[in-house]
Amino acid sequence: MDYEKLIHTIIDPIITHPESVLIRQIEDPEKKELRIVVAAEGEDISKLIGRKGVVANSIREVISIAGKEEERHVHVSFESFDKEEDI
Repeated sequence: MDYEKLIHTIIDPIITHPESVLIRQIEDPEKKELRIVVAAEGEDISKLIGRKGVVANSIREVISIAGKEEERHVHVSFESFDKEEDI
């Protein structure tokens, strides 16, 4: 399964800068687990998480269902590129 392509299909229409999205996959073949980290600019991450995490949870659910076809657990997390300002 091409999870990166699937995620791009879901998120590209939602965000402003799809070209700047970075998707990293970390595999653990022994446990049949895959962790996917989606990194984007702060504004886009806000859109992907959504109010109360509704959008992020929906994305996670779709990817999780796709992973079940391969009998693997897939976890999706979201991170921002934006640097925090020094206070």
